[in-house]
Amino acid sequence: MKTPYDVIIEPVLSEKAYGGYAEGKYTFWVHPDASKTAVKNAVQQAFKVKVVDVNVMSVRGKKKRMGRYEGKRPDRKKAIVTVAPGQKIEALEGLI
Repeated sequence: MKTPYDVIIEPVLSEKAYGGYAEGKYTFWVHPDASKTAVKNAVQQAFKVKVVDVNVMSVRGKKKRMGRYEGKRPDRKKAIVTVAPGQKIEALEGLI
């Protein structure tokens, strides 16, 4: 993983993710091979904030049907990043 943008794929855009913004918690889809340390360093470099905590979870893809054919969405990895008190990621605050 070379750059922070190889680790961070995109922010999670959901009501639950928006609810964490007030507490300084931001949620991102990350590369499946990314570790907590890699996510922490990537967020600190990309957004210039101090990261206090990182929680990482693997999300299984849902099964989907198109008529009689069944498929599956890909498995993904999600990271919830907590920034230091008093700091925020301005780029994500405007998405609300």
